[in-house]
Amino acid sequence: MGSQTRLELTAADGYARDIRKQKAMLDMAISNPIQFIQQVRAEVSKVVWPTRREVVLTTVMVFIMASLAAVFFALVDLGIRGGLQLLLGYFG
Repeated sequence: MGSQTRLELTAADGYARDIRKQKAMLDMAISNPIQFIQQVRAEVSKVVWPTRREVVLTTVMVFIMASLAAVFFALVDLGIRGGLQLLLGYFG
């Protein structure tokens, strides 16, 4: 019974610690909006934006892959339909 109480206290302490940590983060975010905006700007400046050429090439590749997938599945569909028609024609 002693170990169960210890586990319950540990879980409760961990829960309380999480609550305090979340409250501290919330207080920090609410209390200093200027610092928050500065941090957001710093993070956005780290983003590596793609060039126009990269966007165009990626878009073209997506259209090519989508077209290939469409052709592949159309062929598979035709094959399955033909096979089923033969099978049903044989037994029907």
